[in-house]
Amino acid sequence: MRLVSLNTGLPREIDWQGRSVRTSIWKSSRDGRLRVTTLNIEGDEQSDLSVHGGRTKAVYVYPSEHYEYWRRELPGIDLPWGTFGENLTTEGLLETDVHIGDRIQIGGVELLVTQPRQPCFKLGIRFGRDDIVKRFAASGRSGFYVAVTKEGDVARGDRIEFAQRAGDSLTVDVIAALRKDDEANEDQLARAVELPALPEGWKDYFRQRLSERGR
Repeated sequence: MRLVSLNTGLPREIDWQGRSVRTSIWKSSRDGRLRVTTLNIEGDEQSDLSVHGGRTKAVYVYPSEHYEYWRRELPGIDLPWGTFGENLTTEGLLETDVHIGDRIQIGGVELLVTQPRQPCFKLGIRFGRDDIVKRFAASGRSGFYVAVTKEGDVARGDRIEFAQRAGDSLTVDVIAALRKDDEANEDQLARAVELPALPEGWKDYFRQRLSERGR
């Protein structure tokens, strides 16, 4: 497993559907080693801290393996690394294998997997089309956010290793699927609300779903 690309971006103002929107979804691949702190990566900045960033969403990870799927889905569109707004484009870390609570070592940094990504309208701005948000959510290729549990430096090409596995947890793809359709998964909902690394916002939603079923 390795880090394929390290991507950062600063806020910019974009005209979108008759209004100005501040977004940092445009990311560019960076050379050299960059410092990763508990809130961000050197040279990167989130635009709307009410929905992006913070300790549990400090860094966004997206598997490079998904790019081939999107090249088939979106022919003729240039898709350089970082197109989906990810900070870390990785090889070998798929949502089906990575658990909430897994600890990942990249270079001198340790990361804690916290939650899948839920796309917002700014992904539509990045692609210039509204349908990409629903298509992204339906694809099952969410990527995931991580908290930074050990600050340090990373660079493209760094080896990726699991520092600690949360084998009794749920995988990122299962959590993402629960958010979309939990009709037949009460046991998984009950497990999800007990996951220490899953942010309270997610657990509150799952608790509500369980409460509505009398559990």
